[in-house]
Amino acid sequence: MEPIVSIKDCNIFIDKHLVLKDVNFDINKGEFIYLIGKTGTGKSSLLKTLYGELEMTDGTGNVGEFNLRKLKRKQIPYLRRKLGIVFQDFQLLTDRSVAENLIFVMKATGWSDKNEMKNRIQEVLEKVDLGTKGFKMPHELSGGEQQRLAIARALINDPVLILADEPTGNLDPETSDNILKLLYDISQSGRSVLMATHDYAHMSKYGNRTLRCDAGVIIDSHVDMTAPLARPQIPQPEPVKKERQVAASTNEPTLGSLDSEPTEGAEDKSGE
Repeated sequence: MEPIVSIKDCNIFIDKHLVLKDVNFDINKGEFIYLIGKTGTGKSSLLKTLYGELEMTDGTGNVGEFNLRKLKRKQIPYLRRKLGIVFQDFQLLTDRSVAENLIFVMKATGWSDKNEMKNRIQEVLEKVDLGTKGFKMPHELSGGEQQRLAIARALINDPVLILADEPTGNLDPETSDNILKLLYDISQSGRSVLMATHDYAHMSKYGNRTLRCDAGVIIDSHVDMTAPLARPQIPQPEPVKKERQVAASTNEPTLGSLDSEPTEGAEDKSGE
């Protein structure tokens, strides 16, 4: 199978500062992949490289038919027409209706036939359960609906790959789960999805492949779908010392009652 994305021996820089080294991975058609890692480990830099905002200066990289090493500035708009990009903060035009947000993107990417535009807008809005809300303004939508609109905008040009940068970061858990399921369903229709996220609580439900940014490298692995989610480890109290036991037997006060209770440990961050 010919991969949608192929990155080989790539180093990613920001202002000559090495962010990620020896990056190697492929993305195949219909894959749903999580991009994880702590803040500042290079997730956004990798996404920016894939959609042409950061220049690829070494190694090899292809997104569809576009060679990222040879990508010229005038080609970037054409590359982005092949991609759907979803951001954490939605980036909607607040002075335009739901339908007008989509029309803006369509005109910017070469659509001209009004009937075709109308039909495509209705098609993508129905896909994200906003079929009756084309006339609404963004501020009249809930946070989850605004993110659905952002996903509809990403779908408008029938992309081969959707890049989602923390799409559930501003949403409550239930809405986050709905958005994640929507993106997963989109991948099942044949599009690939690469989703940067910190939302580990929902990751076990959809997809099983991760690209983990850690210590300047990317580790390609799979999530164990059968393993339980990690739980905080709570330290056990130290055994009562012998002298305390003696004191207790003589009804004298003990230091045990003054010990602070064990504090709950933080979640293991190694999975981030």
